[in-house]
Amino acid sequence: MNWGEYHKQAKARGALAFELFVAQSVPAKSPEDVKAVLPDHLAYQAELEKAGSLAFAGPMSDETGELMQGMGLIIYRADSLDAARSLAEMDPMHKSGARSYTLRRWMINEGSISLNLSLSLKQIILS
Repeated sequence: MNWGEYHKQAKARGALAFELFVAQSVPAKSPEDVKAVLPDHLAYQAELEKAGSLAFAGPMSDETGELMQGMGLIIYRADSLDAARSLAEMDPMHKSGARSYTLRRWMINEGSISLNLSLSLKQIILS
C-alpha cells in the first residue's frame, strides 16, 4: 500500500498518525575512523537538537542486550523524507563515510510519554 494513502486512512480512523523519520546507522569503516569523527558527530547532533530536528539518538545493543555492536538509532523531526535524508547525509559520520545509514518513515499511532519537570533541580525525567 502507498504510504500516503495509509497515512490518510490512519488519520481517518482516528489514529495520531504522527510521522517521524528513523535512521539506523552502522559502522562502515574501522572503529578508529568512527572515533575520529565522533566529536563532530556529537556537535552536529547537539545542533539538530537545539533546532528541534532531533527527537532521539543513541547506540543500540546486540540482540542479547549484552553487547555493544556500534549500531545507532537516530530519530529526526522533518517535513519530508527528503528533508530527513538531508539531515542524515549532513551528519559528519555519514558524510565522512565512517558510518552508513538506512532511513525510514515512522508513523506513531499509539503510546505515551511521561514528563517530570523539576524546576529547582533543573531536571527533566522522561519515562
